[in-house]
Amino acid sequence: MTNSQKHILVIRLSAIGDVAMVVPVLQALTQQYPEVKITVLTRVFFNPFFRNLKNVSVFEADVKGKHKGVFGLYKLARQLNKNNRFYAIADLHSVLRSKVLKKFIRCKRFVSIDKGRKEKRLLTTGKLFKQLKKTHQRYADVFDALGFPLDLTQPTFPKKVTLNEKLLLILGEDSKKRIGIAPFAAHESKMYPLDLMERVIKTLSKDYKVILFGGGKKETEILDSFQNKYKNVINLAGKLSLNEELDVISNLDLMLSMDSGNAHLAAMLGIKVVTVWGVTHPYAGFAPFNQPDDNCLLADRNQYPKIPTSVYGNKFPEGYKQAAGSIAPETIINKIGSIL
Repeated sequence: MTNSQKHILVIRLSAIGDVAMVVPVLQALTQQYPEVKITVLTRVFFNPFFRNLKNVSVFEADVKGKHKGVFGLYKLARQLNKNNRFYAIADLHSVLRSKVLKKFIRCKRFVSIDKGRKEKRLLTTGKLFKQLKKTHQRYADVFDALGFPLDLTQPTFPKKVTLNEKLLLILGEDSKKRIGIAPFAAHESKMYPLDLMERVIKTLSKDYKVILFGGGKKETEILDSFQNKYKNVINLAGKLSLNEELDVISNLDLMLSMDSGNAHLAAMLGIKVVTVWGVTHPYAGFAPFNQPDDNCLLADRNQYPKIPTSVYGNKFPEGYKQAAGSIAPETIINKIGSIL
């Protein structure tokens, strides 16, 4: 590293959507400040997210194994200190782990994200209902505070990947437009009811190639049942590595997702995204990057006036679990049709 090259450690350990949201911000940073070198401290699973970024490398944090607890974090900091001299640390996570690490890593410049916890609490308790600062901007604000103001309004995205033989064999080589559908989320209250989602899949599969995303035994079985019922439907759950999934996503014409990780994976690759929202709401700041506001399809607040009931979908009053079901399947189908 030259004397003029400033090396920034970026900390964001989880979760999948939050880490994916870092990518467009780092893309802007590395383009607008090509002299900056970035090391991202995150879980090894997320390494492929950063594959298209110049001057960015990933350092693995194994917080459930060798880097667990205070002593594990001390060992992690020693490894980081050994070969690096950081100009600054951008803490995009701001949890106890990153605060402990801060004490051990040799670096005086340290800025943590302002998560806006107070205003998010007002939003989810019905005392405020307006668009809060978006998470991407909160990340960008950290770099601004470190002396690297960012413009996120003119993003560039990687070119779509040329699919290898294995992926072409799975997807088939026809001229149909490809729609990815990721019907699952961490909490059921963020999901579109599966019986309604089946109606969406059935209709879309008449005109488009529908590619289903998910993971785990139960999700795979549900998606397999859709694949077996309808022509032009392909279930990818459990068949591909994350790298291969990203290759496929980069070749989609559109991704239909819940308020969940797949929306952010598609958005970071510059793919059009339609999101379905249950008890959460884009006002909390987690809408996918660079997408029109009206691509967020929202549950009916006349019927469910307490939405958003929580930021992550883990808390909701009785009767709210199926809130996303207040969006008609035709609304989703027509929205996708109008975009494509």
